[in-house]
Amino acid sequence: AIDGKDFSVVYQPQIHVGDGRLRGFEALLRWQHPAVGEVPPALFIPLLEETRLINRLGGWIFDQGAEQRQAWSGVFAPDVVLSVCVSPTQFCMPNLASELKRAMDRFGLKPGQIEVEITEGSLVHNLTHSHKQLKLLHEVGVRIALDDFGTGECSLSHLRNLQLDTLKLDRRFVANIVESRREAAMARSIIDLSRNLDMLVIAEGVETIEQYQWLADNGCQVMQGFLIAHPMVAEDALHFPGHFEPAGLKKGGLL
Repeated sequence: AIDGKDFSVVYQPQIHVGDGRLRGFEALLRWQHPAVGEVPPALFIPLLEETRLINRLGGWIFDQGAEQRQAWSGVFAPDVVLSVCVSPTQFCMPNLASELKRAMDRFGLKPGQIEVEITEGSLVHNLTHSHKQLKLLHEVGVRIALDDFGTGECSLSHLRNLQLDTLKLDRRFVANIVESRREAAMARSIIDLSRNLDMLVIAEGVETIEQYQWLADNGCQVMQGFLIAHPMVAEDALHFPGHFEPAGLKKGGLL
């Protein structure tokens, strides 16, 4: 399937809350099976992990992302970030940082233009390895995001001790923050702590104007979700506006 080009990459925009500037895109892998059609990532990612094909596919994904970020150089600001998910198996690869550096050098990217998203489980599985891997990634100019925070084993002390640039608030928190006082309190605490640790906070799965408004009012800096845009092919991403603001926002509620 890899050689047959059944895999493709789509891109979902992320925007800054304060002024609507485009922060970047998350690159998302898609698989169009020739016989059964589109296969959900929740099904094929574990399969790739189990068969170790994710390691082989990883270099291709890095090249795709780096090439696309370079193609956007004449359109978007230099600080626009391309985020790529790294699986637990990939995070264990000793050559992860060198693979990313190779892709960045090949396409002439600057430090900070590529970000890897790592799950909680990947980080806490082996903390000694995680510290070494994060250090290597930073040394080659790659930003590091903790993905889906709040769903796994990562504690608040891990946030303090690990070298992280970005925290992504899990969509399950976002889905309930307007209706659930408990979820709202937890989300507010995570946002406050992350900002105090100089981490950028991105909310995933923002689908309603009420969620956006609550997150904006409570210090979240960047939004991602269907309210902003669905994942799109590279050509459509090229035409995404450099500034974007959802309709219906209360101006006074923005940061």
